[in-house]
Amino acid sequence: MNSFIGSVWWFLVTLGILVTFHEFGHFWVARRFGVRVLRFSVGFGKALWSRTGKDGVEYVIGAIPLGGYVKFLDAREADNPEYVAKQAGEYNAAPVWQRMAIAAAGPLFNILFTLVAFWAMFVVGRPDWPAVIDAPQGIAAQSGLAAGDRITAVNGEQVESWSSAIFAIAGQAMLHRDASVSILDTQGKAQQRTLLLSKIPAEAADGDKVLDAIGLLPKAPDAVVGEVSAASPAQRAGMHAGDRILRVNDVAITSFIEMAKAVQNEAAKDPRLHMLVARDAGQLTLDVTAEKQADGEHRWLVGIAAPDARSAVERYDPWHAVPAAFKETWKQTRETVGLIYNMLAGRISAKNLSGVIGIAQAANTTAHMGLAWFLTFLAMISLSLGILNLLPIPILDGGHLVYYLIELVKGRPLSERTLIAGQYVGLALLVTLMSIAFYNDIVRLVAG
Repeated sequence: MNSFIGSVWWFLVTLGILVTFHEFGHFWVARRFGVRVLRFSVGFGKALWSRTGKDGVEYVIGAIPLGGYVKFLDAREADNPEYVAKQAGEYNAAPVWQRMAIAAAGPLFNILFTLVAFWAMFVVGRPDWPAVIDAPQGIAAQSGLAAGDRITAVNGEQVESWSSAIFAIAGQAMLHRDASVSILDTQGKAQQRTLLLSKIPAEAADGDKVLDAIGLLPKAPDAVVGEVSAASPAQRAGMHAGDRILRVNDVAITSFIEMAKAVQNEAAKDPRLHMLVARDAGQLTLDVTAEKQADGEHRWLVGIAAPDARSAVERYDPWHAVPAAFKETWKQTRETVGLIYNMLAGRISAKNLSGVIGIAQAANTTAHMGLAWFLTFLAMISLSLGILNLLPIPILDGGHLVYYLIELVKGRPLSERTLIAGQYVGLALLVTLMSIAFYNDIVRLVAG
């Protein structure tokens, strides 16, 4: 339940920030051109809160948080269009190039937000795991990668952390393309490996399955206790931060992951565990009675956490964070556009789409990973929102830009019938896309 509430909360925070920024782009540019704004709404449907400002704009928070809108003084939507068309600030009276700028402003403000979020992320410093491989399996093992290898580049592009390495590899895996991986082996020698991603089965190249098929995991942290929770079984047994766990019952332990697996397996037989730990110069056995997790996930807990092994921190001073933010924004823009293009071309399965549930879960996960990771998540979602809104689909900002471009060429706006037909087509496309993404989320939930 805590995970559910957290996902809902951080989803609302994410949409609230990004939708407000997007709509403010339309609002700000329209006001600069003298177009009259009647309503600024974050969310749709029944108003949960509304206030009319001194500027005459009604500011609204709607009950349905899946978007927002800015309502202009528009004769086409008025009961008395001839009268409204003569009013100062009427939307359609603005030159077509101004209306194009207003339509483009929302997506462009999302891209601007992406730059600012990446800049803030680099200033704060994003902790990540070093790009050091644990014992490889599957495709990674077949490709000659070994435990302890440090990935330094993927297809010639330098990587500084585990996340940047695995994102680059996953992108190639979805396309079934082999990837050239530069490594430093355990002897410190530079080596080149070809990761045979073209051998991944088609059914495993979609969504979360692709990482399992590749067989790459970061080097596991040592079995050292980083933190002991208050009033936990481990604290009652006398365990201290810094203790190195050597055995759980009769199971020898070399990493924190092995310890976690041993606790689950042994506690399922008997929750009374005997844990051999090394402390200072000696060893001692602690009797720890594991407890069942209370949120219904059927896991056994002893109340200890691993030390933070995220030593690959990406951090810059405020000045040098500026070019780093531009570089990261350009890189992610290039990859996002490429992903959309390859999905439309059928090279990447639509199973990789995530919807509301997936976004909510990612928001909750990154929020708990720290401010820098949540800023990264906000930047990526904002960038995706900006790019998607620029697609030439009726009902989206990109569709409006196409309408205005046609009007600019023809010298007159499209007919009302054409605009309405376009709205229906655009709505059908969006509903289809959202349905696919929602279906994917449900399948992942059931499978997970």
